[in-house]
Amino acid sequence: MIEGWRRRRAVRRITSGDGRALKRLRWWQLPFRALFYLPLTHRDGRQTLYAVDIPRRTNTDGGKVKAHLYLDGRHHAESKLPAAFPVEGGTIEVANSAFGLKRCHYVTAAGMENPLVPDPKSAEGRRAHFARDHPALSRASVLLSASMLLIGVGLNLLQLAEPISQISPVADRVGTFQSPIHLPVWLNLAFAVGAVLASIERALRLRFSMLDRIGR
Repeated sequence: MIEGWRRRRAVRRITSGDGRALKRLRWWQLPFRALFYLPLTHRDGRQTLYAVDIPRRTNTDGGKVKAHLYLDGRHHAESKLPAAFPVEGGTIEVANSAFGLKRCHYVTAAGMENPLVPDPKSAEGRRAHFARDHPALSRASVLLSASMLLIGVGLNLLQLAEPISQISPVADRVGTFQSPIHLPVWLNLAFAVGAVLASIERALRLRFSMLDRIGR
């Protein structure tokens, strides 16, 4: 029910496109732009290609990132994120986080979800290419990013619990907590940077969980 309400609200944010042509992704746009594709084959054999172009910057209208939907190379619609574009047979859903995209999926009318295909020249496409060409290294980087995120979040929670427990209403109700870990500032900063890099790596794979939210 809540998910359906969110989707209807996202649909209301859509505005019509202006028909401009989709521009090619350039190498220098890697930090500033994401581009995904959805090829669809219809029942009559007709084929269409949807593209979702997401500039990694806020717009001047409301300060939110916008997603742009292209149909067969022409600007078809746009919406502030999170976006839900109705297309043939389902909906393209796009959402972002503080570190990049957390969702760019095609959700069919039957509820099946499939991630869109990233442009090979995009940061997400290069990460996917790395995973195909170097699966062992890719798995190692996945484990490393997950470990850094867990360590960073765990240490932050432990160290935050102590001052929070010393607040009078909290101390009166549950008592005080003495953290077993007190790290120097430089090491805390190092773990914080590691957690940010881990979240960026996960965003390139469109992976997002509550840990990423806590680690922000």
